[in-house]
Amino acid sequence: MTIIAPTMQKDVYKEFHGRAFHPDVSEVYANYTSRSGKLSNVPGSDKVAFVGLQYFIVSHLIEEWNDGFFNLPKSIAVKNHKRILSAILGYEVNVTYLEDLHDLGYLPIRIKALEEGSMVPYQVPPITVVNTREGFHWLPNAIETVMSTENWPIQTSATTAIEYLRVFHEFAVKTGLPTDFVPFQGHDFSFRGMFGKQAAAMSGFGHLASGLVGTDTIPAVLFAEKYYGADVDKELVGASVDATEHSVTCSWILEGEIEFFKYLMTHQSPKGILSVVSDTWDFWTLVTQYLPELKEEILNRDGAVVIRPDSGDPVHILTGYRVMPEGNSATREEAFSKAQAAGYEAYIFGGNTYALEPVGGNDFDDPCQLLECQIKGLIECLWDIFGGTITEQGYKLLDEHIGAIYGDAITLQRQRIILQRLMDKGFASKVVLGIGSYSYQYVTRDTHGSAVKATSVIKRGERLSIHKAPKTDKKKNSAKGLLRIERDENGELVCLHDVTEQEEMGGELKVIFEDGKLVKTTTLAEIRGRFAKEIGII
Repeated sequence: MTIIAPTMQKDVYKEFHGRAFHPDVSEVYANYTSRSGKLSNVPGSDKVAFVGLQYFIVSHLIEEWNDGFFNLPKSIAVKNHKRILSAILGYEVNVTYLEDLHDLGYLPIRIKALEEGSMVPYQVPPITVVNTREGFHWLPNAIETVMSTENWPIQTSATTAIEYLRVFHEFAVKTGLPTDFVPFQGHDFSFRGMFGKQAAAMSGFGHLASGLVGTDTIPAVLFAEKYYGADVDKELVGASVDATEHSVTCSWILEGEIEFFKYLMTHQSPKGILSVVSDTWDFWTLVTQYLPELKEEILNRDGAVVIRPDSGDPVHILTGYRVMPEGNSATREEAFSKAQAAGYEAYIFGGNTYALEPVGGNDFDDPCQLLECQIKGLIECLWDIFGGTITEQGYKLLDEHIGAIYGDAITLQRQRIILQRLMDKGFASKVVLGIGSYSYQYVTRDTHGSAVKATSVIKRGERLSIHKAPKTDKKKNSAKGLLRIERDENGELVCLHDVTEQEEMGGELKVIFEDGKLVKTTTLAEIRGRFAKEIGII
């Protein structure tokens, strides 16, 4: 990994800003805000999960600045900065401002923030930053770039994860699924699809911070221990299970899948949860023929065997199809039109059942003929084989020895459809969904409109409120002046603009970092507790 000196973790053009500010400016006050949910990946989004600042402070503002700048001889600390920036800009860069900072020996800034674990409405800034000494007014906006890039991804992933958690909890309550199963229902499989291992660790921590505990992203657990006081010896930080993949299954190609299951259950994973990828060859044959043969071994095992399909449409694989009889239709085309108009996905014609939607490459003119097991879907098939119990709400809950996980092509939209259709069919929402890089990486800084903007300066000794208000795009309007965050009569966070210095000192924003020191800390457990309270699941 390329080591980037902290002085160069910024956009090139910021090198010019120390000279471009008005010469009489001595203080710059800025804020970090998520401005808009117009492009949000969360349906109906109105808030963003605030988490990740402590990591940024410890990792960047303390460790990187100390190791890569303040603890080095001054000549070494500024030498490469001057060489690189001079080459990029085409003139000899003056690094006196960095030499002055090195002489000072610490970062003269104050960061105030809301508690991590807060759900923050759009247009309400969870972070403010200001320089604490004259002559260093350039510093708050010099760290804007890295503050943005190190904060918005974690918050965006956490916001996504919290929506998954909230929906799982909603359907657990509706169908009678024990709610202590909910934190395990969303499993982080995103590592391989993320933009490198550091991105996986950051995003994976956002997943864990939400309250979801299922993960295969080991760096996320390490991240939680290093930056947020987590301890796997004392608390549940992240959890996973014994699980197979296609390469393992393929090694049993001569013996077959029944022998494979028996070997795993008897010799390698005789108790606990065992997840077996089940679509290496013929998924529905495995479900309808092999699992019934293995029924007694599975029911007598000390733990749950989890069936994992990994291809196809997750909605149809898990929940099956809605079916409409052909009625009096004279032709297949008439039955097709009738079913389509009624909103059904399959219809019966001439004793056969056909998929209405394109399946496996078939188009409208050549619909795919469905098996009975495909119509039912995996959960109903497992019920038919293994049975279970009925919840107090009247829904079928699969036997504790069997389960299902689907880890491919899951989205927030599909999650709700899957859980709703299981509920409509009379099943409790006992299913685990793998959350991958589609959910966690098909996002940008614009997903929640996250940005850092200056709103106040001291000029010639007097405070001056400033703000950005482009006539060409009002969505980019910034806050104005000093800011104070309060909770209204309904407990919602609101931002008061252009307040006095005395008023700015109060409110919900608390000093977290000042003059090189982290002055207020939080833990993963505390963050999870706050999020759970904020979204109403405790």
